[in-house]
Amino acid sequence: MSFKHITVGDKCPQIVNAVIEIPKGSHNKYEYDEKTDEIRLDRVLFSAVFYLTDYGFIPQTRSEDGDHLDIMVIISEPLFPGCVVEVRPIGILNMEDEMGKDTKIIGVAIKDPRLKEIKSINDLDDHYKKEIQNFFEVYKNLEGKPVSVRLWGGEEKAWKAIEDSRRRFQNEKAA
Repeated sequence: MSFKHITVGDKCPQIVNAVIEIPKGSHNKYEYDEKTDEIRLDRVLFSAVFYLTDYGFIPQTRSEDGDHLDIMVIISEPLFPGCVVEVRPIGILNMEDEMGKDTKIIGVAIKDPRLKEIKSINDLDDHYKKEIQNFFEVYKNLEGKPVSVRLWGGEEKAWKAIEDSRRRFQNEKAA
């Protein structure tokens, strides 16, 4: 299956397509390889932590670290690597790692009726947000890679990050 034809979506930035790389509950870190157009095993996490949400990327975007823009997809049941899902962005988590700025969009799968009331990052339980933050603070610890979680932002900041990354991608393709 090729991922190059998948668009960001017609209702972007309020609703975007996401390609799932890692299912919720996994200790495996899969990553999309743009050169080979494949999802490959990057590594098994060194820590005793697991992904709290499905995790993937928004197609036709380019984040500041050179990859597609990352997205954490909240959904009741885990999806599978390569699955395309429509997501409503509700917030953003700004971080820095060994590669520099690393932005994570937080979103909700729009076809999950259990989550229809979640419209904003503020609708998430504070403890759940702390768990997400803790995951990113410790998941690279045993690899000796520094990670710093900066701050959370709402849906408007998420939309701006998506639009900025779309422009970066379009400019790259035009060059």
